[in-house]
Amino acid sequence: MIIPDTLYNTVKLCCNKEAIICSEGRFTYREFKEHIDLLAAALHEAGIDKGDKVAVLHSNCHIFLEIYYAVAQTGAALVPLNTRLSPRELAFMIDDSQSRVLVSEHQFWNKVSEMRDEIQGIEQIIWSRAPSDFCPGDAEVLYEVFLESARLPRYEEKDVDPDDIAQIYYTSGSTGRPKGVIMTHKNMTAHALGTIAEYQISDEDVWIHAAPLSHITDACNTWAITWAGGKHILIDRFDPVQVLDVIEREKVTIGKLVPTMWNMLLSDPAVRQHDYSHLRLVISGGAPIAPELIRKIMTNFKCEYIQNYGMTESTHFLTISRLKENLKKLPQEEQLEYRVKTGRPFMGVKIRVVDEHDQDVKPDGKQVGEIIVKGDIITPGYWRLPEENARAFKDGWLYTGDLATIDAEGYINIVDRKKDMIVTGGENVFSIEVEKVLYLHPSIMEAAVLGVPDPKWGEAVKAVCVLKKGKSVSQEELILFCKEHLTHYKAPKSVDFVDSLLKTGSGKIDKKTLKEKYWRGSDRFVG
Repeated sequence: MIIPDTLYNTVKLCCNKEAIICSEGRFTYREFKEHIDLLAAALHEAGIDKGDKVAVLHSNCHIFLEIYYAVAQTGAALVPLNTRLSPRELAFMIDDSQSRVLVSEHQFWNKVSEMRDEIQGIEQIIWSRAPSDFCPGDAEVLYEVFLESARLPRYEEKDVDPDDIAQIYYTSGSTGRPKGVIMTHKNMTAHALGTIAEYQISDEDVWIHAAPLSHITDACNTWAITWAGGKHILIDRFDPVQVLDVIEREKVTIGKLVPTMWNMLLSDPAVRQHDYSHLRLVISGGAPIAPELIRKIMTNFKCEYIQNYGMTESTHFLTISRLKENLKKLPQEEQLEYRVKTGRPFMGVKIRVVDEHDQDVKPDGKQVGEIIVKGDIITPGYWRLPEENARAFKDGWLYTGDLATIDAEGYINIVDRKKDMIVTGGENVFSIEVEKVLYLHPSIMEAAVLGVPDPKWGEAVKAVCVLKKGKSVSQEELILFCKEHLTHYKAPKSVDFVDSLLKTGSGKIDKKTLKEKYWRGSDRFVG
């Protein structure tokens, strides 16, 4: 199947049903499809055809969803761009992907202007949400004017094959060069069907998109909600007060956020002022989550909680922590032990946890190995990076670089990224294990644990923490607290307190950039 198929029957069956709500208005499925057809026709007349690339730099709104579908309908591939990146980084991605058209929201005009001379392959820039007095330059056009240029009354999708490229998502590489992850139509539609089944999505569901659509963490859910005939609520900028208000006002039933966003919601006083009775399922993903935060989520929102683990290369999902039937009979505290794990395999994916000899580790929840995966949701490879493909894939399996255990029930539990594991004095320390302990302390709002250069131990465990408003704790007190919960060599040897931790475009703590700060100048630093 291909991406336009996820909308085909929904429009026929739910044409007058509300599909999208955003700051620009409210739109039915009929209106949504009409906008998509116009945009696809306009792109076609502008010379965009099967195999071309269209880049988009935009915050969440109905226009972003229209671009998602219209580009797929033409047979071209979409390149979603992280709005938080620098002009230099964005220019690289646009150039590397060989994009011919850029759709940009007007608020990013300064960024686009700064990189204009570096994106020579861009033949046209389409500006959306521009002020009334804005005058586009040469080879530029307003979004509304571009739609009006379409002369075709209706546009049928090209002869698109499930294995054709649908999107290219850029993710940071271990060498510092961003890697373009190829997503095919088959990847996306297989993932959508699995999502509908795993989350039991129906046309009664209302999904809140509070994480950016430019990132796979939330973007991958677009097709599933549309296919089931659900409603999309789009938040253009994450603000805890606004998100909580919208959840109540629009009767949101389901939503997914990264742990840092859940933490911000639960730390805001407004969390106690709203009715969440319509919520049936909340999800965390995109980064490991502390058990204490899971308890708070379940206590405050009083609905089912699930976490999942995945990566851009897997169209995001690989595991889901939803309980198997036999586990639902366990006492609540024992059920929680499974909910805090990374989860069982997602529908339609094969997962193994293997040692350095590619042998499956014991399913005892203790032996650590690397997660390897295969299935229809797994990327066919990286864009224009044959060497990376050769390193990442072996005998059809994708080697994720994530370290985990697996238990007798088949539930996987991430312990760290290979590159984030700390080796101190010959002992392995998993940063996630230490972070989970730090989150138990009542003064800690956010925490990141990493290895830093140490002349004696090779690497020393360091914690970088953000304190909750009005709370305090000393470095010595926090280290002692960790030693009470961990083997002493795992406890941080030092703690830095900061006002905030840098986040990625999806809202995750940017540990890679943080680590570079401490390693720069070391003879082992790789920039």
